[in-house]
Amino acid sequence: MAPFLTSFPRRRRFLVVVPVLALLVWALLPSSHRFNPPSAFLDAFKGSSRISSDKILRYVDPLIGTVNGGHVFPGATLPYGMAKAVADSNNRGEAAAGFVSDDSEIQGFSHLHDSGTGGSPSLGNFPLFVHPGCPEDDFAQCKYTYIGRAVPRVKGTATARPGYFAIGLKNTVYAEMTASEHTTLYKFSFSEQDEVEYRNAVMPNSPLILVDLADLSNSRTGGDIEVNPTTGRITGNASFAPSFGTGSYKAHFCADFRGAAIRKTGTFLQSDATEEFKAIGHLGSDFYIPSGSAGAWVHFARPPKGQIMARVGLSFLSVEKACRNAEAEIPDFGFQDVVRASESAWKEKLSVVEPDYSGMNDELLTTFWSGLYRALISPQDYTGENQLWESDEPYYDSFYCIWDSFRAQHPLLTIVDPAVQTRMVRSLIDTYKHEGKLPDCRMSFSKGYTQGGSNADVVLADAFIKNLTDGIDWELGYEAVVSDAEVEPNNWSTSGRGGLVSWHELGYIPYDDTDRNGTGPMTRGISRTVEYAYDDFAIALMARGLGHKADETKYLQRSRNWKNLFNPDQEDRFRDEAGGVQKTQFKGFLQPRFQNGTWRYQNTRLCSPNYQPHSCYFDTQYDTYEGSPWLYTFYVPQDMAALVEALGGRSAFVERLDYFHSSGINYMGNEPNFLPTFQFHYGGRPGRSAYWVHQYIPAQFNASVNGIPGNDDCAMGAFTAFAFMGFYPVAGQDVYLLTAPLFREVSIRTPSGKMATLRNVAGFDAPEYKSIYVQSARLDGRPYNRSWITHDFFLNGGTLEFVLGPEESNWGTRDEDLPPSLSTGMLD
Repeated sequence: MAPFLTSFPRRRRFLVVVPVLALLVWALLPSSHRFNPPSAFLDAFKGSSRISSDKILRYVDPLIGTVNGGHVFPGATLPYGMAKAVADSNNRGEAAAGFVSDDSEIQGFSHLHDSGTGGSPSLGNFPLFVHPGCPEDDFAQCKYTYIGRAVPRVKGTATARPGYFAIGLKNTVYAEMTASEHTTLYKFSFSEQDEVEYRNAVMPNSPLILVDLADLSNSRTGGDIEVNPTTGRITGNASFAPSFGTGSYKAHFCADFRGAAIRKTGTFLQSDATEEFKAIGHLGSDFYIPSGSAGAWVHFARPPKGQIMARVGLSFLSVEKACRNAEAEIPDFGFQDVVRASESAWKEKLSVVEPDYSGMNDELLTTFWSGLYRALISPQDYTGENQLWESDEPYYDSFYCIWDSFRAQHPLLTIVDPAVQTRMVRSLIDTYKHEGKLPDCRMSFSKGYTQGGSNADVVLADAFIKNLTDGIDWELGYEAVVSDAEVEPNNWSTSGRGGLVSWHELGYIPYDDTDRNGTGPMTRGISRTVEYAYDDFAIALMARGLGHKADETKYLQRSRNWKNLFNPDQEDRFRDEAGGVQKTQFKGFLQPRFQNGTWRYQNTRLCSPNYQPHSCYFDTQYDTYEGSPWLYTFYVPQDMAALVEALGGRSAFVERLDYFHSSGINYMGNEPNFLPTFQFHYGGRPGRSAYWVHQYIPAQFNASVNGIPGNDDCAMGAFTAFAFMGFYPVAGQDVYLLTAPLFREVSIRTPSGKMATLRNVAGFDAPEYKSIYVQSARLDGRPYNRSWITHDFFLNGGTLEFVLGPEESNWGTRDEDLPPSLSTGMLD
C-alpha cells in the first residue's frame, strides 16, 4: 500500500539537473574518492537524458511507480515480453519487480521479472553482477554473495524508456540493457584508466562477471551451473517458488560474452570462489548446491574498447532451448538494433490510440502514455515455453491477479489490443482444459491464491459479449465458467470457489460456514458473496448468448444474492480523535451473517485507510478482502438500480458515494475502488464522476516517480488510460460509462481500421480543466443523451462529440439515460 498523494510533483525538470549536480559533486571530490566514469557514462548526461524524440515514446516514463508500493517493472522489455532486464535493488520490501527508485544498493542485473505485484519479490532469476576488477587482481577477493557484492548506484543515473534501461554504479561500471522476446542483452562500460579504485582498494581494470543461480526472493532449490573455460559461456538452471502461490517452476539460462579476452573461469559457493571446478550441481559434482548464492564467473582482460557485452538466453524448457533462443533472436550482439526493434514494437502497440495534444502539458501526457504502456507489460507471453503441458494454444503467464486486472486491464486490451486479449482468453481456457479450473491468479506456471470470486468468469464473459472469437472455443469456455459456479475443488484457496453448498442453499457465504467439500480460508464472506453474485451474472450473459435458457435463469437469480448480506439497519459508527463514538446519517451496509440468518457485526470502515487498513489481506480473519463494508456495499454492478433504491434513492445514493470519496474511506491504490469513481452515473449524476476523475488525476495518478497510489498490477495504468480517454468499462457488461476526455480529442483505431473518436467540440480548457461537465453530446451528428455507450462504438468506429461547461447539466440524468440494471429490465 502507498500513502495518498495530495500534490502534483513535477519530476521531469530534474532529469538533467540531478545528473549535472552529481557530476559537479564528483568533480569537487579528492581524486582518491572519485568515481571515475567511463565515457559512455558521461554521454548519458548529454542532451535530454536520452529521451526519445518520438511523439509517443518520449512521454513514456517507466520509472513511474517504482517507489511507495507501486512495484512497477521499469526495465527493458517488449509488450507482454518474457525477457525483462533491469538492475535489482536490495530493498527487499519494495523490490517486487527488481528495481526501486531510492538509495538502495544494486546487487545484480536479472532477466525475468513481473510488474506491479504485491506479495513477495517475484522472479529476478540468474542475476549477473559485474566487478570492474578484483583487489590485488585476485578473483578470490571479489565479492560473490548477493549481500557482499551489492554496490551503491550513482544518484540520478537511472534512465528508462521503452526497450532500454541504464544505470551507473559507484564501482565505475555503467550498465545498459535491452531485450528481445526471450533474451536480454547488456552493455557494460568500464573506466578508461589502467586502474580503478573502489572501497579503498585499487585494482587493475580487469572485469569479473558472475552469474548467480539466485532469484529475488531467495527461493532457489537445487540447480546446475557450468562455465566453458574456452568460450566463457555460462549455462545453468534451478527450481524456484512462485511469489504468491503454491508449487514450483524450473528456469534455464545461457549467457555469452563479447568484448574482452578470457583470463580465468570458475565457480563459487557463497563467498568461496575456485578455478578448480568449472561446474557445480548435478552437471559437475555429486553434491547438492546449498541455498544462497552459487554460480559461475569469468575473469576478463581489460576490454580493448572499454565495453563487454553479455547476452542471456532464457527458457522454461531447457538450457539448450535458452541457447537457441539467444542465438536466433540476437545473433550478432547488436545492441542498438535490439533497442530499435523494441521501440518499434512499443510504438506499434501504443499508436492505436491517437490523442490531440492541444493544451496538454508534459506531465499530463506522461501520465497518460506511461499508464497505457504499463497496461501492456503483463500478462507475459510464454507461448512455446510451457513446461507443464503440450498444446497448440497460446500460453500466457503472470495473470497477477485477475481479481485486480479483470476490472480495467482486460477490458482495455479488448479495445486497444483485441488480438492479444483473444490469445489470453484462449490461454485461460486451455489452462482449464489441462488443470481443471480457470485461474484467479497465476504466475510462474503455478497456481496463485484466490482473492475473492472466480473472476476469470468475468474476463471470459467480457470477451464473449464483445465478440472476441478468433480461435476461441466458447463451448469449452462456457464449460469452464459453469465448473466454477457448480463444482467445488478440493483446494479452493488456489482456484475455483469455496462454500458452494452454502452458496447454492443459503444464497450467501455465512460467517460460520462449515465447508466439508474443500479447503480454503474460511473468511471473506462479504466480498466472496458479492463477487460470486457478479460472477454468476457474467455466466448468465454467456448462457444467454449461447442459448442455455435454463442456465440463464438460474444464474440471474443467483446474481441477486448480494441482497442476502445487505443489512438495512446497519449504522455507520466510528470513533473520533477524542475516542468518542460518532455516527453518520448513512444506514444500510453489507454485513456478515451466520448460517441461521442472524447478523454478525463488522465495523463498516474496517480495512479502509482510516481504520485498520492492513487487516484484510489474504490471511485476514474478517469478512472483506482488501476493503471495507463501505466499499463492498457499492459492488453490485449487475443491478445498481436496485442498490440505489436500497440506499434511499438517487439523492441519498449520490450523497453516500460523495462521502465515500471525500472522507478518507476510499483508497484508490486498490482496484475495487476504481468503479465507484464512476458509479455516480447510476444516480443520474455523471458530472460527479467527472469531478472525482479530476480529483484523482493528477493528485494520485501523475508523472512523478511515486505517481500511482498502490501496486500497479498493470491495472493502475489501465484506469489512468480510461480516465484520460473519457470512458470506463463495467467489466463483464457491454457498458462503458462516459465522462469527457482529458484530451481535446482522442481516437482509437478499430480492428477494421476505422476510428472511434471522442471529441470535445466546445468548452475544452486544459490544463486548467474548469469546464469538465458534459452539457450535451452528439454521436455521429445526432443528439446523444445516454451517459454510457456500448462496445459497438469501439468495434465499428464513430464520432462522439461533447460540449463542456463549468457546471453540471441535465445531460445523462433522465431514467432512460442511465446505464442498464437488471431490476429495471434494461439488461433483458
